[in-house]
Amino acid sequence: MGSVSLKIGDGTARFRRTTICSSAVNLLMLFSVVTTNLFALYAFSSHSQANSPLLHHSNNVSLVSQHLSLILREIDSSQRKLAQMEKQMLGYESIDLSRPNIVPELKLFLQRHQLPLGKDSRTGITEMVSSVGHSCEKSADLLSQYMSYKMFDKCPDDWSLGQKLILRACEPLPRRRCLAKTVYKQDLSRYPDSLWRSVSNKSVNWSGLGCKSFDCLKGKKLSRDCVGCFDLGNEKDRFVKVKGKNDFLIDDVLGLGSGKIRIGFDISGGSGTFAARMAEKNVTIITNTLNNGAPFSEFIAARGLFPLFLSLDHRFPFLDNVFDLIHASSGLDVEGKPEKLEFLMFDLDRVLKPGGLFWLDNFYCANDEKKKDLTRLIERFGYKKLKWVIGEKADAQVYLSVALQKPVRV
Repeated sequence: MGSVSLKIGDGTARFRRTTICSSAVNLLMLFSVVTTNLFALYAFSSHSQANSPLLHHSNNVSLVSQHLSLILREIDSSQRKLAQMEKQMLGYESIDLSRPNIVPELKLFLQRHQLPLGKDSRTGITEMVSSVGHSCEKSADLLSQYMSYKMFDKCPDDWSLGQKLILRACEPLPRRRCLAKTVYKQDLSRYPDSLWRSVSNKSVNWSGLGCKSFDCLKGKKLSRDCVGCFDLGNEKDRFVKVKGKNDFLIDDVLGLGSGKIRIGFDISGGSGTFAARMAEKNVTIITNTLNNGAPFSEFIAARGLFPLFLSLDHRFPFLDNVFDLIHASSGLDVEGKPEKLEFLMFDLDRVLKPGGLFWLDNFYCANDEKKKDLTRLIERFGYKKLKWVIGEKADAQVYLSVALQKPVRV
């Protein structure tokens, strides 16, 4: 059979293998077969003193039949356990679709579909199953609400509900068969003028947000890395003028890359200013963002830049070794938990190419221990230190800015 055109791992579909994928189950089945056969052998030998040859033959046939049934029951039990383990590994099958509040659209989306040409000889798959986050089980009621809509009609104005599910680790969300609310993008400027032109309030969907205009957002501290970041007049000095010793200039960092910086990934959590500055240097940047308190994604897109609506808990949907540059800041510290930071850092290392640059920009260290933990984590990757600056700001707050180069690993 030819190759299957559906992509695995792109957030749209995944497959279930028919081959046994658990070594534990293999051992369980082997143990069951060996044990039952030894038991049968013992049973045959214990009846060797029967008086009548005919009775002896009859007893042996009966014992063979009994122990054959026992073996078959053990194999059937092992197969059921294997099937249950596979369902748990698939993740979405932990959602109880028999609940009365599960809407038909969700059941239909999660329904298995046989491959039209049968088993794929390359991968061993026979079925396609749609992808949905494992943790959706914990938010089944919200998920059903999200999937409640009129098919082939307008979707409810519920993007904030979808984001709430994402923040609860229900990611990826299921696809829907409805049309998203249309927001007419008015007064958009042509690129590259759009990079620094004000974005019209009418170009954004303000539903589900506290503010209803960009004037309301000006001066607000939406995060440690976004203080008045929707005021483009205020943003124009970023990355081109130094305000403190922890601030690196874009030209200086690009110089460290020996002119080989073409594409990058930004998870700093701003309004796209880093991507705008890099665009002026003919470098394409993808900006990871969510609409936490403000229309970050739409604002970035209105500037002619590329927003990626994805939580930092999600494995990044990029192949290994693709980016020349990764830019991060205090948003890197997911929930302040060291294990979460480690998982995130390893995924960032995965998508950064050998020789690529990792720019940690004004990372806030709550205390000296936090700084030491981060330093130890960075040193585990064996990156070459190109720039390393530790500085203090107001109220003795410690910030770390570094520019590192990923080594070639063999």
